Amino acid sequence: MPVTQPQRITHRIAGRPWTGTAARHGDVHDPATGAVTGRVDLASADVVDEAVAAALDAFADWRHASVARRSAVLFAFRELLHARREELAAVVVAEHGKIHTDALGEIARGLEVVEYACGIPHLLKGGYTEQASTGIDVYSLRQPLGPVAVVSPFNFPAMVPLWFFPLAIAAGNTVVVKPSEKDPSAANLLAELWREAGLPDGVLNVVHGDREAVDRLLEHPDVKAVSFVGSTPVARHVHETATRHGKRVQALGGAKNHMLVLPDADLDLAADAAVNAGYGSAGERCMAVSVLVAVDPVGDGLVERVKQRIAGLTVGPGSAPGSHMGPLVTGAHRDRVTSYLDAGVAAGAELAVDGRKHPLSRDAAEGGFWLGPTLFDRVRPGMPVYDDEIFGPVLSVVRVASYDEGLALVNANPYGNGTALFTRDGGAARRFQHEVEVGMVGINVPIPVPVAYYSFGGWKASLFGDTHAYGEDGVRFFTRAKAVTQRWPDPSHGGINLGFPTHT
Repeated sequence: MPVTQPQRITHRIAGRPWTGTAARHGDVHDPATGAVTGRVDLASADVVDEAVAAALDAFADWRHASVARRSAVLFAFRELLHARREELAAVVVAEHGKIHTDALGEIARGLEVVEYACGIPHLLKGGYTEQASTGIDVYSLRQPLGPVAVVSPFNFPAMVPLWFFPLAIAAGNTVVVKPSEKDPSAANLLAELWREAGLPDGVLNVVHGDREAVDRLLEHPDVKAVSFVGSTPVARHVHETATRHGKRVQALGGAKNHMLVLPDADLDLAADAAVNAGYGSAGERCMAVSVLVAVDPVGDGLVERVKQRIAGLTVGPGSAPGSHMGPLVTGAHRDRVTSYLDAGVAAGAELAVDGRKHPLSRDAAEGGFWLGPTLFDRVRPGMPVYDDEIFGPVLSVVRVASYDEGLALVNANPYGNGTALFTRDGGAARRFQHEVEVGMVGINVPIPVPVAYYSFGGWKASLFGDTHAYGEDGVRFFTRAKAVTQRWPDPSHGGINLGFPTHT
């Protein structure tokens, strides 16, 4: 079998692939085989400066483009993204490893934000007060910021950029995207679709890299705002560094999402939800359920149902039709997640299902970054498997005596991204959504990611900054408000034109 040379993956600046020579590179793997399939150029500060300069140059014209023109580009991009979603999903599967249907789902959720951004003429409407004082009118405007940066994580290489740059571009900003160096190709394909949709060169630029590229974006004087999704330590660094340099920042951090199951809940429905939300995308989701909180006396029944469902899961390549769960993104990440299995046992947790022993499908290559679904029972706060964001297919069961104890457990956690309650009791559900200190709440919904016209974001150590992603918060984040107070003499008259008014 011939050896395939790794493909070069490089930046896209001012509408074209970068033609320079990179001093540093990173390996991109097929997680299902472990093979190196690409070598990505890692940007130096000079390359970041080149991308920001292109964005700044393009901003001079794009900021003045009519909202009709901008929305036309958004509609064209939406059609291209929908038409080529299978191609984009294949790129995500090849570099991230998630199963094909999950990749399609990620693109579908990103499309929702694109469709929301297509309504930018309505979203940018200001207010108007006639005769606020004698002969004086007052009105408000929302205007773009300038070049903005989007730093996205490996776990959603298509969806997370789509959370941010459609609204940023629709509002008249220009963008520099820094995707994860682990799965960089989806961002390049999205940039190509924008170009085909008619977006002017330089409005969207892609630079690949690691911390050196990110830190330059955080410090660059021409970058006006930064949107970030990743771990809490890095989110804190992004927020502190960028705000110190005078930038607007929304930095979404890590999570430890709890699913509280009350004694009256449908346990079969709850077990299905826990398995879907805990092991989908191999647990590499910031909204994954990682802690299943069972209120006595349902613990035994719930754990048994989860174990039965785990036994039926097929672990294999994301491209294989029968796979329920694919590999983890890199070997290093797989090894980090696996280390928690021994740490959990050492801390006193019961390893009810060991993912290292889960059978692989016949399609699974020996060199892939595999770890099967893992279940811990009788976990307590203070154990590493409870305290840390593992970001893998590891679900921990905590048993509590009452609703109040379960609520206190959720509220005491330093993270506050997402949570869910499973119950048949409407009163308990209403009380929970009011009392829980978490940004996104599901009632019999395990992964409560809001639709595009609401906003995504958590509380506490899961969010740094004042605004959430997309929705109304996204429009506010990517624009600045301006109030105008005016007085005019009597209007002058002149010219006759009986033609129907147009945008031109």
